[in-house]
Amino acid sequence: MTNNETIVALATPNGIGAIAVIRLSGPDAITIANSVWKGKDLTKQQSHTIHFGNIVDGELILDEVLASLFVAPRSYTRENVVEISCHASAYIVESIIKLFIKKGARSAKPGEFTLRAFLNGQLDLSQAEAVADLIASNSKASQQVALQQLRGGFSNQLQTLREQLVNFASLIELELDFAEEDVEFANRDQLKQLIVDITHIIGRLIQSFELGNAIKQGVNTVIAGRPNAGKSTLLNALLNEERAIVSHIPGTTRDTIEEVLNIQGINFRLIDTAGIREATDTIEQIGVQRTMEKISQSALLIYVFDAEEITPEELKNDLDSLQKPGVAMLMVANKMDLLNQEIKAESIKTFFKNSGLPETQTIFISAREKLHIDDLKGNIYSTAIKDQLSGDETLVTNIRHLEALQKTEEALIRVLGGIDGSITSDFLSMDIKQALHYLGEITGAVTTDDLLENIFSKFCIGK
Repeated sequence: MTNNETIVALATPNGIGAIAVIRLSGPDAITIANSVWKGKDLTKQQSHTIHFGNIVDGELILDEVLASLFVAPRSYTRENVVEISCHASAYIVESIIKLFIKKGARSAKPGEFTLRAFLNGQLDLSQAEAVADLIASNSKASQQVALQQLRGGFSNQLQTLREQLVNFASLIELELDFAEEDVEFANRDQLKQLIVDITHIIGRLIQSFELGNAIKQGVNTVIAGRPNAGKSTLLNALLNEERAIVSHIPGTTRDTIEEVLNIQGINFRLIDTAGIREATDTIEQIGVQRTMEKISQSALLIYVFDAEEITPEELKNDLDSLQKPGVAMLMVANKMDLLNQEIKAESIKTFFKNSGLPETQTIFISAREKLHIDDLKGNIYSTAIKDQLSGDETLVTNIRHLEALQKTEEALIRVLGGIDGSITSDFLSMDIKQALHYLGEITGAVTTDDLLENIFSKFCIGK
């Protein structure tokens, strides 16, 4: 890959708007812009300055624009960069880009500006991927996680681990040079402790993927329960809008309804499902099957039951059929407004005593009256996040990073086994090199053209 060409692309979304930004990057970016510029000589201006002028095609003025200059290496790509802020007419944008291409630039490929930033050492590979995550972020939490990675939090942690491994790998390699003397330059006890410490950190990063992926993609949250338990009314209450049809007739919801609810910066993908019961027709049977499938695929299940009607036996039967491994559950007792206030406290106490279920696992609400809905939202958040989210915590959100970390962990476990088994230095060296290779894949210390093409082809053009 070479960076000797100057590339151009629209850096803002297509469509009607007030302003569009056209970005040029490459050795001739300033010269090309200046060749169609009427105003101050751009080649003589300082970096990080903005200038007013006209883009002209011969004697024809295409637009009055602002030109922002970034002189290498003080730019996003570490190349000369010019950003033209013009009026967002599709005709004007197309005309200016065609003019730049006519003057020697070429159209940028998807992600090519960020690819150049990576190739020129401005970003490592995990930071470059964080750029795409930041653009795609749709909640405060996903934005914060992407920004923390873009600022190098994840990269710095991996770099420290690699440096420690490289130091010992060098000593192991030195032992191979003196194999005939049978000497050890790398203290095996110190190496073992280092591998244990690094494996512990890698394990934490691997475990963080479940939360990191949930923050990035949203937490799949299923609302399930018997017909007429108030599932659709609860969905409407959580969203504060009439999204689902509500009726006193059981089985109104035949298919799933999906909406997004943001709680404290986390997106929860709420899925209202068909009521759990013996289906009376084929369509309802399909709806119940889909409910069970959605529960198996979810991270959180909100089980809603009618506090006035359900018996302890029915509740236990529902829980036996709905609980799935790896799926957290919140129990929601609905229709509390219909219970007699004088006997409510005693009836609840008796109910849980008979059911054998802990009362502390249940939130009491009235979806119709929107009673305790805010409390329920707080419980939804705390159940899904479980105090795992903090400002300085490194979270893995990328499946490519997860797979590389898992392979690193496997290689480190082989190193530990080799130390305990007293294997020779050459085999230890091979496994340590494997661990370094997989760690390097994350940050781009180890890359292939196919890997880079796969990553950057998913970026938008102009970034």
